[in-house]
Amino acid sequence: MSADAPQLSGLAQRLVRDKLISLEEAQEAVAESKVEKEPLVQYLVKRNIIAASAVASAAADEFGTPLIDLDAFAVDTAPKDVVDKQLIVKHSALPLYQRGNRLFLAMADPTNIRALDEIKFNTGMGTEAILVEADKLYLALERFVASAEDSLGDLGDMDDDFDGLVLEEEGGADLDSSDEEEVDEAPIVRFINKVLLDAIKGGASDIHFEPYEKAYRIRFRTDGVLHEVTKPPTALATRLAARLKVMSQMDISERRVPQDGRIKMRISKTKAIDFRVNTLPTLFGEKIVLRILDPSSAQLGIDALGYEDFQKELYLEALHQPQGMILVTGPTGSGKTVSLYTGLNILNTPERNISTAEDPVEINLEGINQVQVNNKVGLTFAEALRSFLRQDPDIVMVGEIRDLETAEIGIKAAQTGHLVLSTLHTNSAPETLTRLLNMGVPAFNVATTVSLIIAQRLARRLCSECKEPTEFPEDILNAEGFDSIGIPKEEFELYKAVGCSKCSNGYKGRVGVYETVRITPKISSLIMEGGNSLQIAEAAAEEGFYNLRISALRKVAQGLTSLEEANRVTKD
Repeated sequence: MSADAPQLSGLAQRLVRDKLISLEEAQEAVAESKVEKEPLVQYLVKRNIIAASAVASAAADEFGTPLIDLDAFAVDTAPKDVVDKQLIVKHSALPLYQRGNRLFLAMADPTNIRALDEIKFNTGMGTEAILVEADKLYLALERFVASAEDSLGDLGDMDDDFDGLVLEEEGGADLDSSDEEEVDEAPIVRFINKVLLDAIKGGASDIHFEPYEKAYRIRFRTDGVLHEVTKPPTALATRLAARLKVMSQMDISERRVPQDGRIKMRISKTKAIDFRVNTLPTLFGEKIVLRILDPSSAQLGIDALGYEDFQKELYLEALHQPQGMILVTGPTGSGKTVSLYTGLNILNTPERNISTAEDPVEINLEGINQVQVNNKVGLTFAEALRSFLRQDPDIVMVGEIRDLETAEIGIKAAQTGHLVLSTLHTNSAPETLTRLLNMGVPAFNVATTVSLIIAQRLARRLCSECKEPTEFPEDILNAEGFDSIGIPKEEFELYKAVGCSKCSNGYKGRVGVYETVRITPKISSLIMEGGNSLQIAEAAAEEGFYNLRISALRKVAQGLTSLEEANRVTKD
C-alpha cells in the first residue's frame, strides 16, 4: 500500500484492504463524495463503482454492525408515525421495528452518527443502526414515501376542525362534490383542507405550494415572514396542484401559463374566508400561492391599526373632506389595502355612493360597488374611473395609480367634487409627490388636489407573554435616532423578543408604522416650485409630521416592537 493509504480511514480503508476498490479509486471517491455532499456508500452504489452487497458486507465486518436482507423484512409493518418523515428522507434511515423505548433503523451507512442523534432527539427513544444493502434501502424508502399519501387521509382526530366546512365556487356550489375523480381523492382533499385551516388558525397571510426537482414544500407567511410547515411527498405535486385548481375554478389541463382564481371557505354559518389563488409554471411543476383574504380585517376599526393619535386625526379629517385625494403608499404586503378598506368602512353610509376599481377585488364590502379590473377586455383602471364619473359618485377608490392616464382622471375627479382614494408603490410620502410629478402630472394639480399621503410598513408585534426588557448604551440609542422621537429616554423601556409557546420567535401579530403627511400651504408651495423629495421631507419634518423611521422608533419606545424589527422595516 502506498504512503498515501493512511489518508483513508474507516469504510474506505476497508474497501481497499479487501481489494474491492483500488487506492486511487477510493481516494477519488472520498474526495468526490465530499464535493457532491453525498455519503460515501451512496456515492459508490449509485455510480455502480462497487456492488451494494459487497459494500454492506465490508461495512458489517469493519464496524461490527448486524446486517440483514431487507427483502426478507416486511417493510409494510414498519412503524410509520414514530419518526418525522423529513428526517427519514434526509438521512436515508428507515425505521424497522421498535423494542420498548429503543428504535432500530435500517441504514446503509452505520457511521452516520448525526442521523442516529437527530432521530433520537426527535423521538425521545434510543436509536440503533441495522445495516442493509444501499440499493434495497433506497427502493424501500421510495415505497415508504409513496405510502405517505395514505397517511394524509389519517386525520380522524381533526374531525372537529371540519365541522361545517364548505368550499364554494364563486357561484356557491359545493366544490367537494367535484366530478374530477383524479384530484378529488379523500386523502388529497382532507390534506389541503387541513393546510388551509392551519393557515387560518395560525394567522398566516399567504400559503405557498412549491414543487422542486427532489422535494415539495408548503410554506406560510406569518407576520410578514415565510416559514416552512410541511414537505409532502414529491409524487403528490401534480395532484395537489390539480385539486387547488379545481377548487379555484381554473383549467386543470393548462399547465403552461399562469392562472388566477378564488376559493371561498365557509368555516361556519357566520364566517367565511376568501383565498386569492395564483399559479405559476416553474421548472418542476406549478407553484401555487394563496393569499388569505379575511373580511374581518377590514372591520378592525382605525384604532386597531396602530396610528399615533394625531396621525389618526389627520386621516379622519381627510376622509370627511368633500373632495380631494388621499394616497396610501408602501411596498407589497405593507397593509395598504386594509388602511383603504378601513377608511371606506368609515365612509360607507346609505347617503353616499362609493365605487372602487381594484385588481383584484380582495375583500367584498357590503354597500360598496366594487369593480374587478380586466385589461384583456379593456376594463382598465382609467376606463373604470371614466365610468364611475358618469354614475353620480361621492367617493371613488382606485386600487393603484399605475400610469399618467389613471392619475389624470383621478385628479380630475378629485377636482370636481369627489373624494378619491388610491395607492402607489413608493417608499415614503415625499417620494409619492415626486412620483406623480415624474409621471407627468402638472405640479399645480398635485399641489391643489392631493390632501393627505400615508406611507406605511408593518412591523411584527412583540409577544406580551414573553418579551423581556433590554438595555442599549446611550450612544447607540442616539445613533439609532431615539434622541429625535419626542419621548424622553427616562420615560420608555425597550424590550427584546424571546419566544414562547404562544408566539412565533417572540412575535405575535403586527402593528402599523405610518408616515402621515398633510399637504400644507408650505408643502404646496414647495411642490409648485419644483422641490425634490428631500426638500419636501425636510418641510414635512418642520411641520411636525413623523417620518417612518421616527414612527417605528416610537413603537419601540412604547414596547410594541423591538429595535431589530424597527430596523428591519425602516432602516436603509
